[in-house]
Amino acid sequence: MLPPTINIFEKAAKKAGKILIRDFGELENLQIESKSLGDFVTNADLKVEKSILDTLNYYYPDFTYITEESGIIKGNENTIIIDPIDGTSNFIHGIPHVSIVIAKMVDREITDGIIYNPILNEFFWSSKGRGAWCNNRRLRVSNRNKLSDCLIGTGLPFGESVYNNYQIEIDNVLRNTAGIRRIGSAALDLAYVASGKLDGYWEKDINLWDICSGILIVKEAGGVITKINGEKWDVDCREVLSSNNHIHKELRKKLSLH
Repeated sequence: MLPPTINIFEKAAKKAGKILIRDFGELENLQIESKSLGDFVTNADLKVEKSILDTLNYYYPDFTYITEESGIIKGNENTIIIDPIDGTSNFIHGIPHVSIVIAKMVDREITDGIIYNPILNEFFWSSKGRGAWCNNRRLRVSNRNKLSDCLIGTGLPFGESVYNNYQIEIDNVLRNTAGIRRIGSAALDLAYVASGKLDGYWEKDINLWDICSGILIVKEAGGVITKINGEKWDVDCREVLSSNNHIHKELRKKLSLH
């Protein structure tokens, strides 16, 4: 049985997911605006977010909401974070690696979170102390302990988000691992680390709504989350390094050679 908060999040996500699925199949009818180079919002993002807010406001009318498209909706100290479509560029191009992200934060700690890919019917969830799950399957991070055997996820910067030395980071990781994957949804990158599909993942210049649920899901699956330099991660961080823990120190060194 799902924890009560996750049950409500599932209800909100699966209702909104029907809108996402319908619009995914009608890409030629999408209204697309560019926030900045390579950063898009569609009418589907707005509709999905409104649907999620409508459902959650019924159960949590006094909460604070942090959303990608609507910004901050002030309420009490309990906070719900929403990304209606993580992977909007994938969505626009008909690539099915997209997700709805909803998380609850109490006292600056993520306590509950879901990542839902309605296209592939993958519902990842976790509540603090309850483990990490995809649908009815318990998740565990991989056991690989040689970096050379590991597949690592990342997000490549684009447009104005390009930062110094990212090409050096990519080169260092490529030379010492089994490869890099750029899935296009930070939430799914973290869900795949929790699932053991990826052995690690790092990204810079990332928003809390992209990674909030994934942070908890990786931890509950036995993985580790830090800043890229190994320091403790917190909700103000705009970067993340995650792994199965076996390779964390070595991966961090490959990202710190410059």
